[in-house]
Amino acid sequence: MNLLRVRAMARKEWIHIVRDPRSLGMAIAIPLLLLILFGYALTLDVDNVPLVVWDQSGSEASRDFVSRFTGSRYFSLRAAASNYREVERAIDDRRAVVALVIPPDFAGRVAGGRPAPVQLIVDGSDANTATIAMGYARIVALAYSRDAIVRETQRIHGASISLSTCGHANSVASAFIPDARGPGAIEIRPRVWFNDELESKNYIVPGLIAVIMMVIAALLTSLTVAREWEGGAMEQLISTPVRGSELIAGKLLPYFVIGMLDVLLAILMGEFLFQVPLRGSVALLFGVAAIFLAGTLSLGILISIVTKSQLLASQLAIILTFLPAFLLSGFMYAIGNMPKPIQLITYLIPARYFVAALKGIYLKGIGLEILALEAGLLTLFAVGVIAAAQLKFKKKMTL
Repeated sequence: MNLLRVRAMARKEWIHIVRDPRSLGMAIAIPLLLLILFGYALTLDVDNVPLVVWDQSGSEASRDFVSRFTGSRYFSLRAAASNYREVERAIDDRRAVVALVIPPDFAGRVAGGRPAPVQLIVDGSDANTATIAMGYARIVALAYSRDAIVRETQRIHGASISLSTCGHANSVASAFIPDARGPGAIEIRPRVWFNDELESKNYIVPGLIAVIMMVIAALLTSLTVAREWEGGAMEQLISTPVRGSELIAGKLLPYFVIGMLDVLLAILMGEFLFQVPLRGSVALLFGVAAIFLAGTLSLGILISIVTKSQLLASQLAIILTFLPAFLLSGFMYAIGNMPKPIQLITYLIPARYFVAALKGIYLKGIGLEILALEAGLLTLFAVGVIAAAQLKFKKKMTL
């Protein structure tokens, strides 16, 4: 490979990028825009769940129980109801997602050390929010039960709150909180590692780097060779001594530089704008990103070589790069929750290994000794795609 010819091809491609400010702006602005939109708008955290309460007891005990909900960051009291019709109306017009119905004998049951059933009505039209809200409610009820047991230590069996949930409209099914009473009760004290506050941005932002690289490959490199064919410049390139490997390398270099710049900007925004912790090696992060970027850019060029049409190349690149990275890499959706056939398909998606490496470096601070498999597979992907692009490119005119 002649480095002078590679440099000449890279200079030619860079001049084309500079002369087309829309492409350069798209290469820089779109990744940053995606990072801002996903970082702020996309969150899986469920806080301040709208709550309506029908307190039929009206006692100090019931008010204390309700305060456990309103005093947490997970629930926000929006209204007080006086009958089921008002509860139903609050959920129907989306003023509330969760409703608490406290029975009239609540205080008496708590004071007598008997289980006090409290009804929890959950709007299940958003199944994810409903499931999380039910989990929060169980935790609040169990905490209240433990406090009631302490207050009633003279009794053998302390009071407990059993929270039954019932459906409303498109709601979830019913469940009961297990009693937290008795001297042999097991108490779980969880300790969360790597993401102490369980904030979704801490694993969404690292995964965005993979999506950003896919955008670069899908929207930019997939047009490079096809543009030469459609513009008539490929005939001139074929008549030069430039080899196929030199042409591909020369076209890759400018976009590789832009891609690494996007990675740097994403890391800086994650650090200073979103306060996402970076516990691992920055050098390892850039090294793995460079390997993945080389493979994805080469894939875009391979698509451009095969299609020879800018429109078809851009459409095919979106299907083969951006969508798999977004849906099947584990960036947004847990692979373990997918159907088994889809899980098998994810092994063919290189973004799966890159996202796993990013989360390991960002959140766990692990090194290459643990990420060797992911790094090796990404290297194999990059080498394979580059070789396929060189084999597919032919310096000859076809009819």
